[in-house]
Amino acid sequence: MTEPGGPPDTSRMGSARFGDMARRVVSALLLAPLALACTWAGGWIFAAMLAIAAVAMALEVSHLIYRSTGVRDALGLILAVLLAIAFAAAGLPSAGLAVAAGIMAFALAGRLWRHGAAGQALIAYPYLVLPFVALIWLRNDPSYGLEAVFWLLVMVWAIDSFAYFAGRTIGGPKLMPSISPKKTWAGLIGGMVGAVVAGVAAALMIGAGSPILLAVLSAGLAIVEQLGDFFESAMKRRAGLKDSGHLIPGHGGVLDRVDGLMAVTVAAALLGIVHNAANPAAGVLIWP
Repeated sequence: MTEPGGPPDTSRMGSARFGDMARRVVSALLLAPLALACTWAGGWIFAAMLAIAAVAMALEVSHLIYRSTGVRDALGLILAVLLAIAFAAAGLPSAGLAVAAGIMAFALAGRLWRHGAAGQALIAYPYLVLPFVALIWLRNDPSYGLEAVFWLLVMVWAIDSFAYFAGRTIGGPKLMPSISPKKTWAGLIGGMVGAVVAGVAAALMIGAGSPILLAVLSAGLAIVEQLGDFFESAMKRRAGLKDSGHLIPGHGGVLDRVDGLMAVTVAAALLGIVHNAANPAAGVLIWP
């Protein structure tokens, strides 16, 4: 123990600073290979993995937005996202979005009929449906679908890891302390560095496009990733919760682990549409 007036106990400070790192590493070592294997397999195996995650996330979103721990308020969300995933996996992403929109309309009507707050449903449905449809749409691109989803996964993991270590090691001014008290500017810059590393590595492994341009794009997506994290943090703060759930040791809920990925996936899909709608995965990866 440190004596009064003596030097700080750096071992205790380091332990507190990285106290949850062991659980994070173990969770990552268990989940990352599974996610990569299902992504590699593609097709209905990939869709099944997303469907399992979607059910857990729908329950967590219902808890955060509707402040309900029951399944009843999440049923519409679960049905919408599962049908959207099924249609997208069958090669009909537009139909999946349309079906989910129809279910959202019924959910809105039901909440208005019960004099409930309908605005939350307008957030919940797109928040869940769009990222899952975008992931499957990108993965189904025969040109670079596998490479694009691998890049998205690895990039987000790199952003989170670099941001975590930079934020905990350097510290400094906070980004948005009213929403997420632990996030710092150092963490954001560290995350951008991690994204650049992932972008350059992806371009070199693919052997096409400009590594510099993909690195710049990746750095921009690191900011999008942080915005996705902040959005989920705002929902948790509004609900008075620290974590969205407790399924993943060291991370909390599934939503806590993939909040940034959801935002980045939608942004990447939009870039793919603008740059090369016929081959969206190539559109987001290959920048001459």
